[in-house]
Amino acid sequence: MIAAGARARRRVVVDDARAITFMGPALRVYGTPNMLHDVEMACRDLLLEVVASGQDSVGVEVHLAHRGAAVLGAEVEIDVAISSAEGRLVSFEATVRSGGEAIGTAQHLRSVVEVARLEARVRDLQADLATVQSSGS
Repeated sequence: MIAAGARARRRVVVDDARAITFMGPALRVYGTPNMLHDVEMACRDLLLEVVASGQDSVGVEVHLAHRGAAVLGAEVEIDVAISSAEGRLVSFEATVRSGGEAIGTAQHLRSVVEVARLEARVRDLQADLATVQSSGS
């Protein structure tokens, strides 16, 4: 059983891949999609510590508020905590900080999955897609 209260912290550096480029070289800051990815992976990694072998999780819902900047080269701390668990659904709260200042918050919902079952489902979807594509040519 997954219990609320488990916590984890992840530290990342705003590297070239995490910084936006679309506003030019003077505005290379932590991109929102990259913040979301880092929060999601921190939640997943925490959940992997408490689920059974052969299980993983997939994200099903997220609310992210990106409220401050972290410049290229800055270290960012991502604190995540399990806030509740009901059946396969696990809720998380996250805070993202740079220089001690909160620059983002998130609520994230993940669903625990059986990896083998998900692999079978993806194979079925790929086969269905191949069938549609071959009949449409």
